[in-house]
Amino acid sequence: MKCGAIKMLKAKNRLGLVFFPAFDWAISPTHPEREERLLYTQDQIFEEGINDIEGIKFYNPNIASNKDIERVHFCVPSVEDRATTSHMISAGGAIKAAEAVMEGEADKAFALVRPPGHHAQRVVYGDRGFCIINIEAIMLENLRARYGHRRVAIIDTDCHHGDGTQDIYWNDSDTLFISFHQDGRTLYPGTGFIDEFGGPGAIGYNINVPLPPGTGQEGFLYVLDNLVLPILDEYKPELIVNSAGQDNHYTDPLTNMNFTAWGYAELNHRLNPDIAVLEGGYSIEGALPYVNLGIILAMAGLDYSHVREPDYDPAKLKQPQKITEYIKELCETIYKRWRNKESIAQEIIKGKEEIIRKRNVYYDTDGIMEYQTQRFKVCNKCSGVNIIDSTSDRGMPIFAVTIPQDACSSCIDEGYKMYKEADVQNYFRIYLQDRKNDIFFKRHL
Repeated sequence: MKCGAIKMLKAKNRLGLVFFPAFDWAISPTHPEREERLLYTQDQIFEEGINDIEGIKFYNPNIASNKDIERVHFCVPSVEDRATTSHMISAGGAIKAAEAVMEGEADKAFALVRPPGHHAQRVVYGDRGFCIINIEAIMLENLRARYGHRRVAIIDTDCHHGDGTQDIYWNDSDTLFISFHQDGRTLYPGTGFIDEFGGPGAIGYNINVPLPPGTGQEGFLYVLDNLVLPILDEYKPELIVNSAGQDNHYTDPLTNMNFTAWGYAELNHRLNPDIAVLEGGYSIEGALPYVNLGIILAMAGLDYSHVREPDYDPAKLKQPQKITEYIKELCETIYKRWRNKESIAQEIIKGKEEIIRKRNVYYDTDGIMEYQTQRFKVCNKCSGVNIIDSTSDRGMPIFAVTIPQDACSSCIDEGYKMYKEADVQNYFRIYLQDRKNDIFFKRHL
């Protein structure tokens, strides 16, 4: 495509675009998540004349506030110590995209921002998988605080499992999280298996689809058509958010998949998300400009059939039959688990007052190991109050209480009691995240 071909077009869907390349931030000059990651995308967008299409509007990002971050995270020791200005603007860009949709200025919105966020979990000691704060979760909780609670589906199409988003919404049945990604046995972060099914208040509402290396266009679209869309049809979300990682592309240097720019556009067209937020994707010249162009055209309701990479060769990208058969069986298994989620839940929580979840979380960029114990109360009236007892190999132990948005009076009282009675002599920080009343407290010596 060339600029002149689309200058006179009118978007069928009003599309808001937020672009924040964060050219002043990088992990290191040679790191995959570096300054020029979106440079070629920026050039492609303007070369193709996207800014001239009627119905496509560019927005400047907001800057997320500390409160926005604290609705989602326990940053140790503080938000200021963990998140840079670039992180706050990246999250603010996602917020601006959601705002454009919620205010009726756009039918759909796409936040092309960095740094990414889907590996950032509730507790934040440092950088994990190039992520510090979870920009989709921050966007969603800002949206809920401003516009009322929403039943939301987050579909994570990044090649790496969205373990941070999974952790944040592990016990929230009002947030359906579906991640399809390269099998964690072959790729960071080593998680995202089908038995990771959600906490006691949301068993079945966390769905992982671990795909074999070499999965191509056929496999991704099969998962979408035969698993994701039927589940969405049954769940009936008010909003669909695409955590739009692009590192499934066949040229990505960190992964082993065979997806194409046209495939991404087609997936987006079929998924039909309200909001898309850029996550991973590290083929900065060979993939991202074409993938982002395809997604933009698809979200705007325009023809994307001619979007092709210069080195595209369908013969080299053909998916092996054994992978096709494996994916079909995998989808059948996962869909069966979804349909049987109530009975699975009863087996897991029967006779229990709480569910304990112990994890070691490695912050790969910073070389920090976290040792964490989560306790989820099993409550027949709400999702149940949640406690995190955590420390790292650098110290700074914390005690954190989360009161869920659907909390009953008993769980609210219990949460505040545990926060007040926690001994500050034993912890570096003590936190209370009251999601029902949108309040955040912290105590320390």
